[in-house]
Amino acid sequence: MLQSLGYGATGATTPLGLLRFERRDPGPKDVQIEILYCGVCHSDLHTVRNEWQNTIYPVVPGHEIVGRVTRVGSEVKRFKPGDMAGVGCMVDSCQHCASCAEGLEQYCENGFVGTYNGEEMHAGGMTFGGYASNIVVTEKFVLRIPDSLDPAAAAPLLCAGITTWSPLRHWKVGAGQKVGVVGLGGLGHMGIKLAHALGAHVVLFTTSPGKREDALRLGADDVVISRDAAQMAAHENSFDFILNTVAAPHSLDAFLVLLKREGTMTLVGAPAEPHPSPQVFNLIMKRRHLAGSLIGGILETQEMLDFCGEHGIVSDIEIIPIQQINEAYERMLKSDVKYRFVIDMASLKREAA
Repeated sequence: MLQSLGYGATGATTPLGLLRFERRDPGPKDVQIEILYCGVCHSDLHTVRNEWQNTIYPVVPGHEIVGRVTRVGSEVKRFKPGDMAGVGCMVDSCQHCASCAEGLEQYCENGFVGTYNGEEMHAGGMTFGGYASNIVVTEKFVLRIPDSLDPAAAAPLLCAGITTWSPLRHWKVGAGQKVGVVGLGGLGHMGIKLAHALGAHVVLFTTSPGKREDALRLGADDVVISRDAAQMAAHENSFDFILNTVAAPHSLDAFLVLLKREGTMTLVGAPAEPHPSPQVFNLIMKRRHLAGSLIGGILETQEMLDFCGEHGIVSDIEIIPIQQINEAYERMLKSDVKYRFVIDMASLKREAA
């Protein structure tokens, strides 16, 4: 077994701390990666604190992973030692259901295997994520990181990037469309960048007037303070698509009425408590659509990475040592980060002795 060192939690109320654990040895189809950087996602916090009521302890979070390939199995074709590689939210799926056959592994009818807190399909037990020294993943679920991208700033693309890219592509966002992004956080700031690069007219909705300047810098064409009824009313019946990234319960009706006839609002934020139910008439009177979207398949994730490589798109990040992860969680709850924490895993070596 491969020896690993990482930061994890042993209970919902315990802080993250140093853990030693084992991963499977690389098989013929596996890629072993030395982890260099790992983004910090709000899902990590939800899982560590068991807010979704499904955590198996101990848990090692992290699913925005960028690192260097150190070893490949005999049947691996796309990677070699020394390559820069990424791992996102999935490390496996059944590979035989209809969704997997269509390259939509995130909707695997038998359940995809999460990068952490998932059931390991090869060695048994649970998967452990990227707040760690290394990882072993089957080649199909490993991504190529374009050489043109800073590896630390590219790490959040593996979750925040694909979570916003997938709905933008599925609903064919592009030039000539008016697109709203609700919330300016880890997901929202990527939504702005990607929608702008796809050619859309982008409007940010935020409750914080102080975020206007940043939103315009990131690529928004306009900013609406969602608590201002007059500003909201000025945009009624005008949006082709709205990407709602907010991970806290809120009224969806305020945004549904902004959609054109047959417009769509897609939810990608995952609140611990449900949103209030929307008014049915706000949907049926304009044949509006309320939808949801979950990350993206492997081919789509590679498409997103390549697009980002061509357009120079990365996440805005703050790099931290692993020893500051508990403080980073508290800051994340206060939205005190612009816009994604990324752990420099070299800091883990201080505790390896």
